Amino acid sequence: MTALTTALHVPPELAAAEPPEERGLARDEVRLLVAEPARPLRHLRFRDLPSALRPGDLLVLNTSDTEPAAVDGRRADGRPVAVHVSGPAREDPGWVVELRTDDGERVRDGRAGERVALPGGATAHLRAAHPDPAVAVGSRLWLAEFHTPGFDTTGFDSGAALPAYLRAVGRPISYSYLARRRALPVHRTVHAEPDGDFASAEMPSAGRPVSGAVLDGLRARGVRVARVVLHTGVSSPEAGEVPLPERYAVPADAAAAVHATRSAGGRVVAVGTTVTRALETVADGAGRVRPGSGWTDLVLGPDRPARVVDGLVTGWHEPRASHLLLLEAVAGAELVDRAYAAAVERGYLWHEFGDSCLLLPEPIPVRRGR
Repeated sequence: MTALTTALHVPPELAAAEPPEERGLARDEVRLLVAEPARPLRHLRFRDLPSALRPGDLLVLNTSDTEPAAVDGRRADGRPVAVHVSGPAREDPGWVVELRTDDGERVRDGRAGERVALPGGATAHLRAAHPDPAVAVGSRLWLAEFHTPGFDTTGFDSGAALPAYLRAVGRPISYSYLARRRALPVHRTVHAEPDGDFASAEMPSAGRPVSGAVLDGLRARGVRVARVVLHTGVSSPEAGEVPLPERYAVPADAAAAVHATRSAGGRVVAVGTTVTRALETVADGAGRVRPGSGWTDLVLGPDRPARVVDGLVTGWHEPRASHLLLLEAVAGAELVDRAYAAAVERGYLWHEFGDSCLLLPEPIPVRRGR
């Protein structure tokens, strides 16, 4: 990350404390900053997104649904705590979780072996720190086992019982900058496609402003739309943290659409860092995308720039967050710096209910050959 983005100060009042619908705006009326090299920045509304793209471009959405992944409980000493379920562990029958206070701040004194009492007689047992089991106290993330009476029949849950339990008693994950908690539909994108699996712990928020009207406008403009899946874990807001391994699926029709778009000279524009990570996971060194699914631990940055994603729709990430390295891997540090400085100067709103940015660097050249 550059010195500008890491030193950038975002005033607290720029945190979006409520969704735009509570500010008198439709989802697609949030602000959209459009940044392109050698052109003045443009300040639009998200519903103007089709006009910022060209016929022949491809917009790629993440259809992962949002889970009610937070459940309120009590620690052994009686203190209230929220357990945020990030998702299943990659190579373990347990679940990755984070502990938060009831007002959304991180718990810094969690301990291996601790048990948290949950509603309905359920419990969460913190088995070990994640990803480093040698940490005994204070880890941000934990590998946990759950016991959910009435939802599991074999003792500690390792499969479908925990998602069913959360859908019965859980709520959406929220943080301290939000004025109050909101119902799950507020945290869903309009293009989410529930598939029965445990989906995203937090909303793939770059897609929240996408509305039916925006999708109609894209079709009228001649911009194609493709869909992939990447199930997000909890955010990684702390300096030095890299994104967690996450589950993804890039279907054959999406891979074909990327290939056809690039071959015809169009741009592949990802809606969010989640889509970028999924597409780049299945892109080879020549920029060819093939269908694929599974787990990805890809980290985009200076050592691994984007190969197929030419543009990116994104919300505004905290300075020093690891997501900024991904933005720079797609758009270049200079363009990201220019956009972020203007966003602070112009009072753009941050976080999942805030404003948006469209980064459109020069397209990645298509490498011809087999």
